[in-house]
Amino acid sequence: MKKVISIVVISTIAILAIYYLVIYFVPYSEGYRSGELIKFSTKGVIIKTWEGEISQGISGAQIFSFSVLDKDEEVIKNLKEFQGDYVKLSYTQRFGTFFWLGDTKYFVTKVEQEDSPHVRK
Repeated sequence: MKKVISIVVISTIAILAIYYLVIYFVPYSEGYRSGELIKFSTKGVIIKTWEGEISQGISGAQIFSFSVLDKDEEVIKNLKEFQGDYVKLSYTQRFGTFFWLGDTKYFVTKVEQEDSPHVRK
């Protein structure tokens, strides 16, 4: 009986570890999005995560929500600085997420300030 319980416990731990590694390290897709940075904040009661939104349309009908990992300090600094500006985001989409990483499956890895296509110079 002890052997069966040990096998079940070890199998469960192995499956959970593999699930975590796939979610954390295997990207589903990678890409770019551009838009006006309309929101960037930290949220959560016990575990704080960085969450943001960009508007990809003139009317604000297309909102792209994203998360930023705490380890990406340069991205966090730039997003705070570019609030309200037109930005280009590089992101990685994951299969899922965990509550301590962020609310969305989209994690921004790089941000650049751009000129808005809606404003003529």
